[in-house]
Amino acid sequence: MKFEADGPRGLYFEEFEVGAAMRSRGRTITEADLVNFAALTGDYNPMHTDAAYSQSAFMGQRVAHGMLTLSYAVGQAYQLGILERTVLGFRGLEMKFSSPVYIGDTIHVELKVRAAKPARRLGGGLVTLDIRIVKQDGALAQKGSLSLLMMSKPAGES
Repeated sequence: MKFEADGPRGLYFEEFEVGAAMRSRGRTITEADLVNFAALTGDYNPMHTDAAYSQSAFMGQRVAHGMLTLSYAVGQAYQLGILERTVLGFRGLEMKFSSPVYIGDTIHVELKVRAAKPARRLGGGLVTLDIRIVKQDGALAQKGSLSLLMMSKPAGES
């Protein structure tokens, strides 16, 4: 993250280096997270919202929505500061769900820049990040890639 007169800013397209790796801080998943996400999305699947049902179901306890985990991961990536005022848009997402995230699990995000391709017509370039969502015990919860359209440096800036 860079600091300018008008506040912090993320990385411009030209500042992303293929191979660069970053890690977010952790975030613990709470029961309130599941309840609020269900209310926000309308996904009241009992595997997320019904403790009695979940005890006898496949996972053995309530499990966080996969999209909740992914949404938090995107937020954790944003909190790294690399996207602050420089991301123009999300272009693609591919994600594999490997292990469940339960109430009480703490997740963090690991990012690695896989590719950077200029897209001057769009005002910047496409950056592809490998993304891993990892639990407190080192277990992989989700992994995939995130493609972002990032702003180019303004003309005259070094």
